[in-house]
Amino acid sequence: MSRPQTTRKKRANGVESRQRILDATVEIAGERGYEGTSIAAVSAKCGLPASSIYWHFKDKDDLIAAVIERSFETWLAAVELPGEETGTPLERVTVMAANVAKSLVDAPDFLRLGLMLALERRPTEPRGRTVFLRARDIATQKITEVAGTVFPDLDQDAVRMLATYAVAGADGLFVHREIHGDAVDLVAMFELHAQLVCDAAARMASRSKG
Repeated sequence: MSRPQTTRKKRANGVESRQRILDATVEIAGERGYEGTSIAAVSAKCGLPASSIYWHFKDKDDLIAAVIERSFETWLAAVELPGEETGTPLERVTVMAANVAKSLVDAPDFLRLGLMLALERRPTEPRGRTVFLRARDIATQKITEVAGTVFPDLDQDAVRMLATYAVAGADGLFVHREIHGDAVDLVAMFELHAQLVCDAAARMASRSKG
């Protein structure tokens, strides 16, 4: 086998190993939380030696941060406002909300692990918490931009308040589903949340004109 082929094979094997490690970490963290997640447990779950895990990740915190980053990228792709051909502002926001909910069902690790870390206080802040808070700022900014586009009659302060309300409500719905499981239709709940956000925007705009 030539050197380029060998290099490509090693790179492919490295990518595959990294994904196996991250997938195993998701399962372990979902069952045991941050404290219960260990390199040994991840090694046992993915079938790779601890040395392979340490080759990709410095420590457990680095591993958890990578899980959050991977899931966030999947989630963020869903935070896209459909075009005007989709319909009214309400219809566009409702479609976006449904897509966000679906992404959280498919890749919940960003919010699940992130909220877990965000609510804890430690002498030394885990990198995973830092990554989550930075990612959350990016997400909030993107939702703020969407709100400004859909509701042009609102001033900047009102847009920021609306975006904060939208994010906080989404957090609550996600936590509710984490507690009650698949019995909660997260997509339907997010669609309802989108309608309430639009109602709030209409009232805020009306007050500003009055």
